[in-house]
Amino acid sequence: MVLHAARGRSNARIARETRLHLDTVRRWRHRFAEQGLAGLRDRQRSGRPSSFTPVQAAEVKALACRLPAESGVPLSRWSCPELAREAITRGIVTFLSASTVRRWLKTDALKPWQHHSWIFITDPDFRPRAQRVLDLYARTFEGIALGDDEYVISADEKTSVQARCRCHPSLAPGQARAMRVNHTYRRGGALAYLAAYDVREAKVFGRCEETTGIVPFMALVTQVMSQEPYASAKRVFWIVDNGSSHRGKKAADRLTTAFPNAVMVHTPVHASWLNQVEIYFSVVQRKVVQPNDFTDLTQVRGRLRDFENRYNATAQPFQWKFTTSDLDDLLARLDRHTSDHPEQSSVALTA
Repeated sequence: MVLHAARGRSNARIARETRLHLDTVRRWRHRFAEQGLAGLRDRQRSGRPSSFTPVQAAEVKALACRLPAESGVPLSRWSCPELAREAITRGIVTFLSASTVRRWLKTDALKPWQHHSWIFITDPDFRPRAQRVLDLYARTFEGIALGDDEYVISADEKTSVQARCRCHPSLAPGQARAMRVNHTYRRGGALAYLAAYDVREAKVFGRCEETTGIVPFMALVTQVMSQEPYASAKRVFWIVDNGSSHRGKKAADRLTTAFPNAVMVHTPVHASWLNQVEIYFSVVQRKVVQPNDFTDLTQVRGRLRDFENRYNATAQPFQWKFTTSDLDDLLARLDRHTSDHPEQSSVALTA
């Protein structure tokens, strides 16, 4: 404000350019005119002086940025009460409340009680495998655009879909009351839900099996490939992960032997998130399975089949936005991370 005033600007213009109130500009110009630079210093404030020094706050924050095990504390994660207790034990402060610790941590957005899982990328062919999947989503394969008679299918299994029969009937939601589900239940068995998702048409083909394996998976493939337009298609690309039902070259050869126009494409190891059918499974988990109140497996099968029909009636293709450029950016960030931590021999991927 003072520098603006030195350039001959009016109070109104200074207030507009600095986005401050006009009275604020007047006050600080008046103080500078009367006292010079001394007038720009904060005046003595009323109220109780601070009980803690900035150094003490910084030491508590530094403690929060270390794993408890490194400090010899038998905890997996810090909480505000535990940090306050540890700070007193270490003699950083003589007294400290959890609310004060929480306020300090909030200023730097520190949340040591939270955690995110991550995994090392161990697949040496991660980049080319991931690119091949992403190119298929963009309707290209090996640099050539796919034709109208070529399809991309994303397939996988959702294991252990249980039938939990609640010991008391669930209560419907009401005014200011959420749906209530009894905690105790009787186990009614479990099944595997296999699904194949047409990426372009947003159509799901599903089936329920007693378990996963090569035979159930090939039954799903037969269910899809025996009907049009896939039976007479030029090529049908099957994107799968590295599960035991469809792992490796043997699975790819088995698929091609049964259906010559089918091509199996594997996602990289530990990269099932590249498989679009996982998005559909998350929808099924939220809208069908949870909170899991079924009388028996027959009801589970019926519910999954009916939801599949309902989904296919209105579904739109997923708006997949992760491209090969995003993949390169991700790998570059991970490379920089490992460069900063040379003790890590592989690239880390946040889950």
